[in-house]
Amino acid sequence: MNERPATEGTTTLIGEALTSVASLVRSEVDLARAEIDQNLRSAGMALGMIAAAVILALTALNVLAAAIAAGLANLGIDAGWAALIVGLAFGLLAWVLLNRGLNNLKLSSLAPTRTAENVKRDARAVKGATNAN
Repeated sequence: MNERPATEGTTTLIGEALTSVASLVRSEVDLARAEIDQNLRSAGMALGMIAAAVILALTALNVLAAAIAAGLANLGIDAGWAALIVGLAFGLLAWVLLNRGLNNLKLSSLAPTRTAENVKRDARAVKGATNAN
């Protein structure tokens, strides 16, 4: 009885298994790369659409402001004063929105307060269980 062929058979099986695992990992990495590439392309297209929408919205806002100023001028207000009133109203609205947005972005509002409370409660429960033993 020669054990050498059994050892070579085992070695061959292990080698084939490692080759299969390496091939599988390589395939998964290639798939992940392709998926990430596709997702990045989609995100790029989405960002382009968002940029175009912002440009169109700003243009529309300018036209709207001009229309409001023209409407005020038709009501008998001097065109310069009408433009100033519209500009101040839009500026005030922008200031209010900016302040609300900045307040919502403060770190304290972004902190996971519920999670922090749960962790504290769990720590107290573990500490209480430890003290009871």
